[in-house]
Amino acid sequence: MKSMIIVALALVAVAVAAPAEEPVKIVRSEFVQQPEGGYNFNYETEDGSVREEVGTIKDALDEENKPHPVVVVRGSYSYINSEGKPETINYIADENGYQAEGESIPKVPVARR
Repeated sequence: MKSMIIVALALVAVAVAAPAEEPVKIVRSEFVQQPEGGYNFNYETEDGSVREEVGTIKDALDEENKPHPVVVVRGSYSYINSEGKPETINYIADENGYQAEGESIPKVPVARR
């Protein structure tokens, strides 16, 4: 029992002694909501990360072939990867799901005949 208490206290001491990391500051941020439900939003942080996104409303058919409004999201985000190189991911999210493209995202091989 004493050894469990000593181990627990040692873990607490290590956690308290670990240096606290400062949060990355946001240097630019904007969000604009459209009355019909669309939006524009973007931000940039001091470490060079950037995100931009636009949501637009469009009509899509449901299971009963009835139209209903959906939000289509298009955007991108950029950051510096672990190797120190800039990385950009472009994406769209709509009634077909989330689809992303970028150098670090694996490509689906094309079948050859």
